[in-house]
Amino acid sequence: MRPSRTLRTLRTLCTLRAAAPVVLAALLVLAVPALGGCGTTTDAARAGPSLPSGERQRDDLVKAAQQVLVERCLAGQGLSSEGPGAEDRRLQGALFGRGRAELAVTLPTGYTVKAHTDGCLAAARRELYGDERRWFRTQVVVDNLRTEARQRMKHDPDYRVAHGRWVRCVTPADGPRPERPDPEAAARCARESGLDTVRARLEPVLLARVRTERRDQLTTYRQLRTRALHRAADLYAARTVQKNREKGSTPS
Repeated sequence: MRPSRTLRTLRTLCTLRAAAPVVLAALLVLAVPALGGCGTTTDAARAGPSLPSGERQRDDLVKAAQQVLVERCLAGQGLSSEGPGAEDRRLQGALFGRGRAELAVTLPTGYTVKAHTDGCLAAARRELYGDERRWFRTQVVVDNLRTEARQRMKHDPDYRVAHGRWVRCVTPADGPRPERPDPEAAARCARESGLDTVRARLEPVLLARVRTERRDQLTTYRQLRTRALHRAADLYAARTVQKNREKGSTPS
């Protein structure tokens, strides 16, 4: 996706790039089994690298692999997301894609998310997920399930009543309702109006309903994410083998 907050995204990419060796070293311990010596292939090696058990570690593995692929793609064009020129238009185009976005998903909330099929980010996702279009459509839907549940909540009668009390609470007696109420006042009014209580009761029910209705997308999401995890582990296993070979061939 090509975000409007380009600078922040580029800074994130630079941070990931700088941290990649540390992330790589930590994840390889978790994701890549010991490699047999003298050309011996173990059952574990034939089955492929194992995956981290923790969800956060799995997310880190895919993100780090994506960043390696992005930097490799940029380097092929003589570019890097690190250092001066982070706002260069050529870099932005190479990273996010150019022209009109080819992919678009409109959510039940009415918000449309767009993405390019060119650019190094798109290329990295194709390498990891295989079907970039399916992944984009599925990820957008799954990432916004909670938002969809909250949108449905607005149609509930109890929510409408509680929200009306909240509006009266945050509106000054001598003026119009502020467009952005003071955060402390908004939080206090959410408690006093009962809006927090209604949200806590409705959200789990609506989220479960949304997840049931989107079970096909959730299944596809899990399948594609599992593929990306295995591709990321394979990528790092191959890098480890290559580095070991390079070390072994280096004259002492």
